[in-house]
Amino acid sequence: METKKRSIVKSITWRVTGIVILLLIAYLITGNMKETGIITVIFHIIMVTLYYLHERIWIKINWGKEEHPLADIDISKKLSSKEIEEIEEKLREMGHIKVDSSGNN
Repeated sequence: METKKRSIVKSITWRVTGIVILLLIAYLITGNMKETGIITVIFHIIMVTLYYLHERIWIKINWGKEEHPLADIDISKKLSSKEIEEIEEKLREMGHIKVDSSGNN
């Protein structure tokens, strides 16, 4: 799961790369460090904000995501023996628990 903090850090590190590139391009075009700085700061404040919002929106879109096979099991409480058996069965179906010829795990 993508946390908000992770999305923020990813946004910032990506933009640092963009800042350096835009600084170089803007300075080559304007030849003025003040104008270059203003253009770069405004552009990247906008881009960091948009990238963060873009990431948060995509997290809510289920298209293209595969749900974890155990996602429907609530593990925020103590699991009953029946729930543990269901988890073990799903893990067997997924091949994570091997059953030998005698039927033992």
